[in-house]
Amino acid sequence: MAILVTGGAGFIGSHLVEKLLLLGEQVVVIDNFNDFYPPAYKRENISAVVRNPWLTLYETDICNTASCKEVFEKHRVEKIVHLAAYAGVRPSIERPLLYEEVNCRGTLNLLELSRIYKVKQFIFGSSSSVYGNNKKIPFSEDDPVNEPISPYAATKRGGELYCYNYHHLYEIPIACLRFFTVYGPRQRPDLAIRKFTEIIDHDQQIPMYGDGTTQRDYTFFSDIIDGVVSTLKKQFDFEIINLGNSTPIQLARLIELIEQELGKKAKIKRLPEQPGDVHRTYADIRKAERFLQYRPKVSIEQGIRLFVAWYKEHKK
Repeated sequence: MAILVTGGAGFIGSHLVEKLLLLGEQVVVIDNFNDFYPPAYKRENISAVVRNPWLTLYETDICNTASCKEVFEKHRVEKIVHLAAYAGVRPSIERPLLYEEVNCRGTLNLLELSRIYKVKQFIFGSSSSVYGNNKKIPFSEDDPVNEPISPYAATKRGGELYCYNYHHLYEIPIACLRFFTVYGPRQRPDLAIRKFTEIIDHDQQIPMYGDGTTQRDYTFFSDIIDGVVSTLKKQFDFEIINLGNSTPIQLARLIELIEQELGKKAKIKRLPEQPGDVHRTYADIRKAERFLQYRPKVSIEQGIRLFVAWYKEHKK
């Protein structure tokens, strides 16, 4: 029996693969190593475990039905953690058709294979972006999510709906985990914390969209991995669960924390707010606490310290 991780060479995926291997699981990874950001980063992400005998890596696309079917034919896939996706709000506005193809069609492809091969558990990596500019705080799984403000958010909500549909029709146990701004070692170069760290370190100007008061619920990767692993151990029918830190901070404060760890002052270039960006994210994690015994352990101060230490060790 194997656990299939799609996007297993990415930021979150590679950390999850390492954790599952440490737990003695047989792991199968599908990742197409696309050029959304340099593929060399992904190869480095997974380099420490790529020769592990309990890991099988397939360089293929989740939209390639025939290729994915071969994976299911070769392995007894018991559980799936589906993390592969085109991510990012602003790029989705520029390439909405690509986001729909990969995030919706790719998810549907995996759900159909799960039906055919009788997968026992499907975990879908969703996003806090589905909440849009939710007026009620903190964001609860019971809140309506009918007003996505970016194509990326719409595709993630679409994925959740496909998941519910396949649970309803075929009784596949499915959990949709809504991740809240995950950060930490290996994070994508386009994400704020890594991008800001590199820019400050190189004495360049940070593009700050808005006045710095936008808030994000930043969640350290290890807390997210704990939540995913806990989900894999649970029995469920269909669930939507927030995984966040539940302590949002302002953008200006985030920059201050990075400045402190680098020992350098940021040069700020103020720009208008970007279309598709939400004003605030804030996870209500009471359901995760109750259902998964989920307890985020890493504060934003600790997390930035750990990330900047990793950055200094790995910067080119």
